[in-house]
Amino acid sequence: MSFMNIPYELEEHPLPPPCKFRLIWKVQADNAYQVAKPAGFSSPGLFATWEGKGVITLESEQHELDAGTYIIVPPDIPTAYRCLNGNWKFYFLEFDSLDMALGLNLPVGIPVSTAKMAEAARMNERLINNLIMKPAGYAYDSHLAMQELLLLFARERNADRSGRHPELDDILYRMHQTIGQPFPTEEWIRQSGLSRTAFFTRFRERTGMSPNQYMQELKLAAAKTSLETTQASVKEIAAALQFYDEFHFSKLFKKRYGLSPRAYRQGAPFAD
Repeated sequence: MSFMNIPYELEEHPLPPPCKFRLIWKVQADNAYQVAKPAGFSSPGLFATWEGKGVITLESEQHELDAGTYIIVPPDIPTAYRCLNGNWKFYFLEFDSLDMALGLNLPVGIPVSTAKMAEAARMNERLINNLIMKPAGYAYDSHLAMQELLLLFARERNADRSGRHPELDDILYRMHQTIGQPFPTEEWIRQSGLSRTAFFTRFRERTGMSPNQYMQELKLAAAKTSLETTQASVKEIAAALQFYDEFHFSKLFKKRYGLSPRAYRQGAPFAD
């Protein structure tokens, strides 16, 4: 029998609606390439430079766009852009609303350097290919591609933020996959490449808990699901999840959920 099942639910957060894709240009420009839009774009746009250099002016502010940079341009502001040094290769995408970009904390009107431009280019080429071939569902896929592009840049920025600590990603995943096994704290520290102090500090910054507290929460969640979905005894569940004994498990369970395991089971769907 399995005692490691945990439902992973989407937390309720107010979210802006996802953006909708409108168009994409793949541009290879030389010094003759100059565009002026005195009234600005009618929709938000995204310039992603993958080779060479361009310059964009938003109202009176000028920005250079080097290879490996992108900029999100708001609508309805005077905009002009041109090639520099005879070579500027970029993608330009239009989408319907800034709400998603702002919800992801992406800067608007400011160039951003990215290490993800090669991946972004592959995504854009897939988008163009779908618009040419028009496979089943291509319109849905086009909107998703635009959203995935914004998510790609947002995740890159988030990974650089203090407190995110991406070096813990693999360890957290492994913890979820080994709930019923002994908790090898020293092994997790070694795999992280951090000192013991840094590991515990960053783990708490990331999760709000110590590693032992985090694993205990996972074990209790797995026990709760087992009480709901299996006929295993409380003693069997406690043993499978590596609690010290049945009494210790029952005490922790009641503290966490307000009922003893047996009392909780009586009200669980399985008990009916």
